[in-house]
Amino acid sequence: MNHPGPTHHDAPPTPPAWLDQVAWDERGLVPAIAQEVGSNDVLMVAWMNREALLQTWARGQAVYWSRSRQRLWHKGEESGHVQTVHDIRLDCDQDVVLLKVTQQGHEGCGVACHTGRHSCFYLQLDGDDWQAVEPVIVDPEKVYR
Repeated sequence: MNHPGPTHHDAPPTPPAWLDQVAWDERGLVPAIAQEVGSNDVLMVAWMNREALLQTWARGQAVYWSRSRQRLWHKGEESGHVQTVHDIRLDCDQDVVLLKVTQQGHEGCGVACHTGRHSCFYLQLDGDDWQAVEPVIVDPEKVYR
């Protein structure tokens, strides 16, 4: 197949200037907090690179950088539990992103954690041990591959 090669129309678009205002770490990452609209529950913390933040902004759904998989991770790509993004904020040091989200899920279950819980922050220090204080809403074996 004869391919004519790239043309000036194939050049990637110029990234928005606001992307350069983020204080990316030495790996090109920034921590991202997902906070639920309405309840203000902190659902999870993940990492974003430039492309993840740009895709989140463009899609209106959370996209993170998976450090373990070394690839972009569209939240809910396996589970269906996507995060609809309503607002993107940057802290005063410009080194932490806050996403205000609605956590979507099967049958109205807003599950953000791979353990099947609403939030990843379900362990509470009780004396000298961590105790699970949030219930499992969805069986993770049935949702996550």
